[in-house]
Amino acid sequence: MATMAIKIAVTTWPRPRSLSAPNADIGATGCNTIIPYKIRSHSVSVRRSRGAVAVTVVASVAKHLSFNSTPSSIESFQAPSFCGNPIGQASAKFRPAKPFIVSMRYLSSAMLHFAQLCESVAGTSKKNEKVSLVADFLRTTPVDDSALAALYLCGRVFPRREERVLSIGFSILLRAVAKIADKNPAELAPILRHHGDLGAGAEEILRHHPARPSLSLPQIAEVYASLAQQRGPAAKQTLLEHTLLGLAALEAKYFIKIATGELRIGLKESLVEEAIAKAFDQPLPAVQRSNMLLGDITDVLRLAVTNELSSVSLQLFRPISVMLATPGETPADLVAAFPNGVLVEDKFDGIRAQAHKGDSQVEIYSRTLDRVTEFPELLDPIRNITGNFILDGEIIGWRDGRAIPFTELQQRLGRKQIDLFTSAQVPVSFVAFDLLLLDGRTLLDAPLTERRLLLERLLTPVGQPALQFTRAELCHAVEEIENCFLLAIRRGNEGLLAKAPESPYVPGRRGQFWMKLKRPLATLDVVVTIAEYGHGKRRGLLSDYTFAVRDNGRLVNIGKAYSGLTDGEIHELTQYFLEHTTEDRGFQRDVEPTIVLEVAFNNIQRSDRHESGFALLFPRIVRLRPDKPVAEIDTLSRVREIFNSQHTR
Repeated sequence: MATMAIKIAVTTWPRPRSLSAPNADIGATGCNTIIPYKIRSHSVSVRRSRGAVAVTVVASVAKHLSFNSTPSSIESFQAPSFCGNPIGQASAKFRPAKPFIVSMRYLSSAMLHFAQLCESVAGTSKKNEKVSLVADFLRTTPVDDSALAALYLCGRVFPRREERVLSIGFSILLRAVAKIADKNPAELAPILRHHGDLGAGAEEILRHHPARPSLSLPQIAEVYASLAQQRGPAAKQTLLEHTLLGLAALEAKYFIKIATGELRIGLKESLVEEAIAKAFDQPLPAVQRSNMLLGDITDVLRLAVTNELSSVSLQLFRPISVMLATPGETPADLVAAFPNGVLVEDKFDGIRAQAHKGDSQVEIYSRTLDRVTEFPELLDPIRNITGNFILDGEIIGWRDGRAIPFTELQQRLGRKQIDLFTSAQVPVSFVAFDLLLLDGRTLLDAPLTERRLLLERLLTPVGQPALQFTRAELCHAVEEIENCFLLAIRRGNEGLLAKAPESPYVPGRRGQFWMKLKRPLATLDVVVTIAEYGHGKRRGLLSDYTFAVRDNGRLVNIGKAYSGLTDGEIHELTQYFLEHTTEDRGFQRDVEPTIVLEVAFNNIQRSDRHESGFALLFPRIVRLRPDKPVAEIDTLSRVREIFNSQHTR
């Protein structure tokens, strides 16, 4: 049965004495939260603003029925809070004064309901209000819809543990939106630049497009699944056009935002976890632990509904998020963080991976929980170890008893066919540094010292370069850590990992149990040649900068950076670049090469992307260099020197 919404304006609100809760001060001004309640068998949303209250009643009635009169009493409130204040049962005498119908619309689309939720969440900066809005939606929505809503609110199309991807780029989406709007894609550039992302731009572009909301969230999920299966841009664009034709402008906005991974409503996955806990009266730690072990928040919500979160455990061949380390700047930072001593080990420049072994089956997973298939030579050494286990570690290039640069290892990534020549030229090693499960025993809560002891016992008999484990040293003083750091660099590694000896393994979290210490490979003085508009809070600002070095009297691009400057510096540079643009290409502007930056980076690799033939890995802006003229910035020959030094460290 379709539902009809009747919006009722209420000019006054009864005094708090009509509510049983003594501290329900709902007369406070400034709250604009929409929270669902119950009117007999119907639902109602209440919005409190300055001086008045608007009530929306959603009644389960057939569409063809009309209302000749309005409800006159609200009999029961069934929600835990209103603007952060507890509410009990309302008095049977409670009735809004002078109710009248001011608007009527159909709410037959779960996707529209979800899009309206996203708008409400984006409209408040208060964390507790965001959590309450999401919790109320999840609680009052059918499980199939609420499970998908939880997933999409995390900004994902598919659960973390799945390997499916949409493989749709900006251009395909732009062409689909332009086709429906009967516009040339080039005409839409100013609108998209104003909004900063395609989803928000599509809402404006399709605002007058006639569409009747009709899709449920499971139907939206089917569209995403079909997009992932389609091969070729033409088929994907056709499906997108067909789908967008059936969506209202607001629905299209969030359909595209989810598809592009640019939800940007101020909601992190941790807040969605809080909302699930709140909606279904579950302990937050239980929700968090289940989510990190399952890698699928839709399953977490379903288990929360049935009160079965305690049944979740670490399992073989179900990868989990890796534990993360917090950056430290100096050895003194590590001593301050771990005053009773810290275990330090080399930090490798490779691919973070989990190795799962059960009987004769072996699988390796990446930090994104995808299967790693490029290194088949690692499977037998892992398979030959006695026992069933999960290892956390790093896949690195390994030759002549030492690590080789990541740029060489990259030659083996992304290959569907195994290249035996490349495999021989770039041999690899799985270096384990933690043990998460051993013969059915979960070790996540065991202290690091115990996990390391078990790891060493497990891998010491191996004795081959394809499978190794890290050596850790207990340090107490700055000098000890500095010495370990220098030795790690000489061995060709990135730096150090420092770990609290008694720390548990906390998947997917960055805390103070683990810290990392590394230093940039080098810095370069470069000049900005292209400025690009940012996204989210930086929309409308030229915040992403492509930069160049000198090469025999010309400038050649070598990288792009978007972090390191303050908001004030970005605003100033935006105005400057607008006034010194040589060519406007919509999202990008070629600019006069006058702004010099100092950039740091972790590595240099060969690349066809830039005219220089090189690209900096993980570049970040250290500072502006107004004191340095363009004639004195670094050269391509200096870049080659640094590149070659990577292979001799």
